[in-house]
Amino acid sequence: MGLLLGDELPDLTVPTTAGVMKLHDFAAGSWLMVCSHPATWTPVCTTELGRLAQLQSEFDKRGVKVMGISCDRVEDDAEWIKDIETWMAGSGGCKVTFPIIGDTDRSVAKAFGMIQTEHPSDSAGMPMTVRNVFIFGPDKKLKLTITYPASCGRNFDEIIRTIDSLQTTTGKSVATPVDWKVGDACIILPSVSDEAAAEKFPQGWKTADLPSGKKYLRIVEMPKE
Repeated sequence: MGLLLGDELPDLTVPTTAGVMKLHDFAAGSWLMVCSHPATWTPVCTTELGRLAQLQSEFDKRGVKVMGISCDRVEDDAEWIKDIETWMAGSGGCKVTFPIIGDTDRSVAKAFGMIQTEHPSDSAGMPMTVRNVFIFGPDKKLKLTITYPASCGRNFDEIIRTIDSLQTTTGKSVATPVDWKVGDACIILPSVSDEAAAEKFPQGWKTADLPSGKKYLRIVEMPKE
């Protein structure tokens, strides 16, 4: 079935391009983003990991550790990195510093729920995986997951936006509206009464005047902390 929101990061011991690691030790109380890729030396994955490496500083600023997963050997992943960095040389360059898991036996893919059904196996008869993004909080609980088909490369600017939303809303009694970005107003959760909101948001808020007459859309400044 795979991981559902709120599930804990599996504490697997995995081979990576940075050596053998335990996932819980790598996460170590930080935010963690795990990105899966069907295979090394594939075109879409090459462009994705290159862009991810270019954006490494953005994840660092947000306290987010990054880890990749491929279904090939760690030795192949290490060689593949050379192609990734060469490809990105024409668009600003990059240095791949995050670890990539070599999931040759699909144990990680099975634990995370990434086995693809549309194309069930590769040329060696092993099950294929989908492109997944998993974001875990410092509590090691899954906060967000996005699944892409093999034909669609990810937009990491959007993924960063979702991380900003998660970090802005966690424990703040707010949600972020459509197309929200850092600095924009937020929405007070419906579960928060006006009385509780007055304590949490002394600066006040604006309630939308809607035809239903219901006062559920309360707009408030983005929390500062």
